[in-house]
Amino acid sequence: MPGEVQLLQRLVATPSVSGDEAAVAAVVAETARGWGIDTVRDETSVRLEIRGSAPGRTIALVSHLDVVPPGVGWTRDPFTPVIEDGRLYGRGSGDAKASVAAMMCAARDISNTGGLESGRLLLILGFGEETKHTTMGQAVAASGEIDAAIVGEPTNLELAIAQRGLMMVDLVAEGDQRHAGYAAADGEFRNAALLLAGDLLKLDHLFDSRSHPVLGRTTVTPTMLEAGVGRNVTPPVAKAVLDVRSTPNWTHEEIAEVLERELSSTVVVTSRRLVPCETPAGSRLLDVARRVRPEAMVFGSPTCSDWVFLRQADAIKCGPGTSRRSHTPDECVDLEEVTAARRFYADVVRAYLAEH
Repeated sequence: MPGEVQLLQRLVATPSVSGDEAAVAAVVAETARGWGIDTVRDETSVRLEIRGSAPGRTIALVSHLDVVPPGVGWTRDPFTPVIEDGRLYGRGSGDAKASVAAMMCAARDISNTGGLESGRLLLILGFGEETKHTTMGQAVAASGEIDAAIVGEPTNLELAIAQRGLMMVDLVAEGDQRHAGYAAADGEFRNAALLLAGDLLKLDHLFDSRSHPVLGRTTVTPTMLEAGVGRNVTPPVAKAVLDVRSTPNWTHEEIAEVLERELSSTVVVTSRRLVPCETPAGSRLLDVARRVRPEAMVFGSPTCSDWVFLRQADAIKCGPGTSRRSHTPDECVDLEEVTAARRFYADVVRAYLAEH
């Protein structure tokens, strides 16, 4: 059985729900040290490093060690990896322990074949990525200058050259509380539910004026509604939670300004830190990745990741696994992709650092 598959089995068999990554971090650190790779494990991440004999650029392979809770609906034990028909099943198998295993084995391949002539390879494996408490920002800050990065998330080894940002907004409408039987009485009266409903109907086309060439338009999706104190009482307050998936051609500040200008409800931005990302024009890394894997398509990713902390670098997102399987019961990954990812990561690192 290939080494990357054996390592993936061990990682999946080590539960690491966000906030409880110590055991899997120990497995990763002990494994890498056993391979003779310089390794640091601290409160921000596990970081592996291979330095060339001459100075040069730094390329980082970046992913995360935490997984979401198993949830319900599994037909297998979520933390007992099972291989069936070329797929490995288990929580975190695709998101993102397949990337972790392939990246680690790629680093081992580089180390075992003479290392690097120049430059530096970093692996940064963070904690808490599936929550708002991700440690990747601190881990990147502790890693020194990074010129290029591949973010390991399930993309079926296609090349994501942009990803949407995430902005969370509370939309709050205020009205008058009264007995529903008197809702049609004379005098000024505002029903908060109707005011909010009117604003929700305006959301679909607020951001049509700018369309990103890869990601399309910014979307605003109501995901939660709250109103009412009783079945026969008009609500004094009605609230909607908006999930805003942004693109690089709208800043989060601009989005907030449009919402405030066009809607009558109060706009309360509750999170704006996950800004959109895109690979820079003329990217050396993308050029190398396309030469190494010419069959790969480029696309825009609708999901967020730790790429947001590497926006200063020349970066792409690419890893084994299917994004739609992430967080689902019976999560799985195709093992052929994991093996292909091991070769891809190693070849891209060598080619990128060999060019001057």
